[in-house]
Amino acid sequence: MSTSNQQTSRKRDRDDRIEFEYTGHEAVPFDVTHVRFHSSITEVCTDAFKHCDGLTEVVFNEGLSKIGKKAFMKCTALQSITFPSTLAEIGHSAFWNCSNLRDIVFNEGLTKIGISAFEQCESLLSVKLPPSLIVLDKSAFHGCSSLNEVLLQEGLKNIGNRAFQECKSLQNITIPSSVAEIGYTSFANCFNLKQIELNTGLKKIYDFLLYGCNSLEHISLPSTLTDIYRYSFKGCNNLREVEFHGIVQKIGGEAFANCQSLERFVFPNISSRLENIIKTGHWLEAENKIDEVRGVVERIGSEIFVSGATMNGGRNWKTIRASLDQIISWIRYYEIMEATTTLELAWWKFLNNQTESNDINRDACRLEVPGPVKDAILQYLD
Repeated sequence: MSTSNQQTSRKRDRDDRIEFEYTGHEAVPFDVTHVRFHSSITEVCTDAFKHCDGLTEVVFNEGLSKIGKKAFMKCTALQSITFPSTLAEIGHSAFWNCSNLRDIVFNEGLTKIGISAFEQCESLLSVKLPPSLIVLDKSAFHGCSSLNEVLLQEGLKNIGNRAFQECKSLQNITIPSSVAEIGYTSFANCFNLKQIELNTGLKKIYDFLLYGCNSLEHISLPSTLTDIYRYSFKGCNNLREVEFHGIVQKIGGEAFANCQSLERFVFPNISSRLENIIKTGHWLEAENKIDEVRGVVERIGSEIFVSGATMNGGRNWKTIRASLDQIISWIRYYEIMEATTTLELAWWKFLNNQTESNDINRDACRLEVPGPVKDAILQYLD
């Protein structure tokens, strides 16, 4: 037995503590309990501490930039970890199934969390990701069943497939506006998820995104959203209302399947525009036009909505969208008419203010609004 191994054994006999300085050149003792990294280390090698199930403490060095694939996989005694400010990437399955890991401190500078990096860390309670993070890869926190708090920050661009699937204790989460797409099943079977805020900037929601999220009762979809893929909300048994702040191009035929409590889909942006029309003298004419599509799209006062039965899980979206497009075109027509009237009235008042008689006929102030001006009005109104 070498001198260094004899010294290690004596330490173990004395206090059951196996200390090791990681330099990347020698084999890691399988029964190591405490690790300190040498100042020269820039990367933790693949499998370096894999299955070191007695490891309780890791002290990383400043200068470390990457933790390699499966580096701490199944280190089941590890309870907390603090990453250095120089760390940029955490590799594939780096902390997979560290079942007693409860606390993680991430650094500002981290840009990527790899595939399954913290999958099955069942004791993990809270995650605060830094604003420098760009990529949260697939299954990054899959199966972290005790995770009840997650902070995602602006700058994050990618949430991978299954990223938070089966995080059964998670109750709410906000998706930053920098995220354009959320991968499939990212929050599937998060049974206690009550609120998810999807910010403007999101474009696509993929398959099974919120499948089986039984605590979700309401969701608001941003105006930038263009596609909702199949089964995205399937089995959200307590989902009652969905808000659309824009008209999406595509909804998968089973996107809202088995949402047993779903009552209606509302369109607040269209409703607010309609409410403005109600305040003008054009309301009765507009009302008759809008009521022509009754039975597909419904109206109570200025509120525009579609019933859960009419949506039929998403299968009827093509017909519904056509009706909504027709309503918007009618609203737009009356908005232009009202905008033109406002211009005429302003011009009429101006001319009257320039004379002493105040008897200029308003008909003389009728304006032919040029096409570019109408286009500008339309763009503003949209």
